[in-house]
Amino acid sequence: MAQYNPVEIILKKRNGHELSPEEISFFITGYLDGSIAEYQMSALLMAIYFQGTAATEIAALTRTYIESGSTLSFDPALPVADKHSTGGVGDKISLMLAPIAAACGLYIPMISGRGLGHTGGTLDKLEAIPGFRVQYSLEDFQALVEQYGIAMVGQSAELVPADKQIYALRDVTATVESPGLITASIMSKKIAEGARHLVIDLKVGSGAFMPNLRRAKELAELLVSTGESFGQKVSVVFSNMNSPLGHAVGNALEMIEAIEYLKGRTLPDTKELTDALVTRVLISAGLARDEAQAQAMIDEAITSGKALDIFRKMIAVQGGDARVIDDYTLMGTAGYTIPIIAFEEGYIHLIDSRAIGYALVRIKAGRMKTTDSLDYSAGALLYPKIGDQIKRGDTIGEVHCNDLSLGKEVASLIQGAYSISPIPKESEPLIFEIYSG
Repeated sequence: MAQYNPVEIILKKRNGHELSPEEISFFITGYLDGSIAEYQMSALLMAIYFQGTAATEIAALTRTYIESGSTLSFDPALPVADKHSTGGVGDKISLMLAPIAAACGLYIPMISGRGLGHTGGTLDKLEAIPGFRVQYSLEDFQALVEQYGIAMVGQSAELVPADKQIYALRDVTATVESPGLITASIMSKKIAEGARHLVIDLKVGSGAFMPNLRRAKELAELLVSTGESFGQKVSVVFSNMNSPLGHAVGNALEMIEAIEYLKGRTLPDTKELTDALVTRVLISAGLARDEAQAQAMIDEAITSGKALDIFRKMIAVQGGDARVIDDYTLMGTAGYTIPIIAFEEGYIHLIDSRAIGYALVRIKAGRMKTTDSLDYSAGALLYPKIGDQIKRGDTIGEVHCNDLSLGKEVASLIQGAYSISPIPKESEPLIFEIYSG
């Protein structure tokens, strides 16, 4: 590889010029092998944050991330697909989507993450199941997917190690929200895991990191174009994160809600979003010719019990106690249930979903640092959505916790996250738009 001066590369980007693929590869590789200092990598990240990234730079960054580790390669005849969410409050969609998609004939190699801050993580929800194993070598992960059609695991050290190291640096240098860096981070993992069809749930609103649809569309265009440059079909669903998804927020509670969903007891918002996301990958992979056929396949996966059977089998194969499907107490039960009471009446105009997520961290339903411990049984059930009418004294939810004093504080904080007005408020759409390039 040609030798470059790291300072000159930083200067070039700082001054708004486009970096070549060779310069990007040199810098990332040098950071990983220790020849480029962490403070220099931090400086480049900040330059990227302020100056932005061209499509060719994002593709080069994505490729360098992928080439930093091993990759999976499935038989081209297999319809391999995945879904990525940009994170939200009460977002347990992956837990329903993956077994439904597998029941419809897709192969799902789902690599998920842990929750941090106000957002939950799929791995934490899965680990609420006693014994459930999320760490596998890439070879074993691929074998699980090929044999059972599905596996849900954590990121292996072998897969895109550059992203893992650089993401940790982005987190402490205030450069997480760069669209180019976000795109390379998401797409490198999804391409490296071998998924050729990808749907992205790009969340917008108070509980999301994208505050508005305009910013979200800019990111979506980068995601779709980057996928295309690697031969991957990408669809983006813009979904509303102004209200928590479903009723449950918290690891075991969300797992219970997901299992109930697979048993046919669905909720309107989680069903609408799950159906939309599965539909996109079924059509992309050619397993459904249109939305009507995709919907019929999804409905059959639930009513026949096949999706639930696949989820039960996946739990058992990955070392978990599959009896949780029929006995939720195996995931633990909180010692206290504290009602959240409405002290006003009227219509819900705003819900501060982010504040709800942070409040629940106080009872260990989430974490602020990666080293924080979790209480899997802790969380909340929250019922009303924006536009709903409530009366004074109504129970709008309940906090589940093992610390009564903290639980009461959290119930009060959640209560304050609801803005209520006597003026009627229209309900908001859950899905704003769908974009496929």
